[in-house]
Amino acid sequence: MKKRKEGNMKGTATPGISRREFLAGASAIGGVAIASAAAPMQITTMAPFEKLPPYGNNTLPAGVKPRLVPNVNGLTVNMLEAGMQGRPLVLLLHGFPNLAYSWRKVMPAFADAGYYVIAPDCRGYGRTVGWDKSWDADPTPFLTLNMVRDQIALVYALGYRKAELIVGHDQGQLIATYAAIVRPDMFLRLTTVSGQGGAPPSFPFAGTERKPAYTAAELDAEFAKLNPPRRDYQEYWASKQADEDMKHMPQSMSDFFRAFYYMKGGEFPGNQNLTPLRPMPTAKQAAAENALMPEYYVMRRDRGMPATMVAFMPSKEYIANCKWFTQAECDVYGQEYDASGWTGALHNYRHRRTAFPANIAEQLTFSGRTIDVPAQFIAGKQDWGANRIAGGAEGAGKTGYTKFRGVELVDRAGHWPQEEQPEIVSQQLIGFLKST
Repeated sequence: MKKRKEGNMKGTATPGISRREFLAGASAIGGVAIASAAAPMQITTMAPFEKLPPYGNNTLPAGVKPRLVPNVNGLTVNMLEAGMQGRPLVLLLHGFPNLAYSWRKVMPAFADAGYYVIAPDCRGYGRTVGWDKSWDADPTPFLTLNMVRDQIALVYALGYRKAELIVGHDQGQLIATYAAIVRPDMFLRLTTVSGQGGAPPSFPFAGTERKPAYTAAELDAEFAKLNPPRRDYQEYWASKQADEDMKHMPQSMSDFFRAFYYMKGGEFPGNQNLTPLRPMPTAKQAAAENALMPEYYVMRRDRGMPATMVAFMPSKEYIANCKWFTQAECDVYGQEYDASGWTGALHNYRHRRTAFPANIAEQLTFSGRTIDVPAQFIAGKQDWGANRIAGGAEGAGKTGYTKFRGVELVDRAGHWPQEEQPEIVSQQLIGFLKST
């Protein structure tokens, strides 16, 4: 484990979008709802889960229990809890394509330290229901600020008015970061895991606008020229094709998660001895740099994600000897996603990405705001997700924070440090709480 400490740091927000994107986004919040109003709604219920074993299927650590909380911003929220309700609250938010279940291994340590810790299945995921699963659903419930409202409503529903710490893994960091920006009085500390987070986008006025060096279309054209031809995984996950692929995969859902967790974990050969990508001033250079990463990130152009995972399924020997992600734990993800499907997770992916104009328009409400609560970043040392930008994980926190406390690098962990090295991550989180 490697640790870097930063003092109180002040910085500027991230570069803004173009005027055209801003003006389009300003009207999009209302427009998307009108455009999709005619789409038939498919509101999720608990029916698909009624024949399943209890959440976690007897793999939850002692003291970690599932619970349903109704009337939470229009949802019935499924969550895990540990510790005695009434003690100081800690809120843990999962990423894509995870569940509350991903936090199971760190929750007992919080309970032992005197906290009440909760981890919800976020909107669109798992056994949290009440959202529209049709592909053409109104996207506004999945925009960042409504996802923050989900967390505020959950805190209130449990009888609290503040959380001592909010933690967000992967895409959950976007919710956690904006929770700290919007309600620093409620979310008193922030930790992001595997996704760095940062300050809001800025308005493209007064000479602050910075145009990207290349467009997404130009980068895609360069990806297509590679041998073999490639494409960006984020563009794939945001596509209708991804939704169809995940409904008709050739392998079992459990096998998909086995390969997916392996390929992004600390033991995968392609994740060893990695160094942050270099600056990429042109689309051609960006395609070449990105091609250094495993094929999860820069996929073969003729393969969807299920086919990609088939090609990287680990050996039977690896599976039998994998202690941090047993077959029983892998099967939990398989059975939950078999029941829930992937459309909700892809709603999150499509509608909360920063390229979605309405999402940026919402975030621009906080243009110029810094993150003013104590904050830290935790990343697996073998995680490409934390090293896809110049400077890598150790470049986190340099702008947009006023009380950034440092970066914690976890050795022998990839994109899932709270599952791969839960003892170390628990120590880092609780130590951060105690020290601030």
